[in-house]
Amino acid sequence: MNTRFILTDYVEHALAHAVYDKLEDESFAGRIPQCKGVIAFASTLRECENELRSTLEDWILVGLKLGHPLPVIVGIDLNREPRYESMVAV
Repeated sequence: MNTRFILTDYVEHALAHAVYDKLEDESFAGRIPQCKGVIAFASTLRECENELRSTLEDWILVGLKLGHPLPVIVGIDLNREPRYESMVAV
């Protein structure tokens, strides 16, 4: 059985599209162009990557909670209505 973790896959693929810039003060800025408003700053590239992941995760959770449309990334659409499985078998 091939298990898929939809949110994990979404985050990983979104981060694969991240763009990082080294700023004049030698710090880093990161953003994900498909995800408006997802941006992070840190003193090292690794810290910036971690901050960007955290910002993206929060952005997704807030978007889902408030019903904001999220971009479809590599075919992963978080905007679909959830499907409920029957509890009869349980």
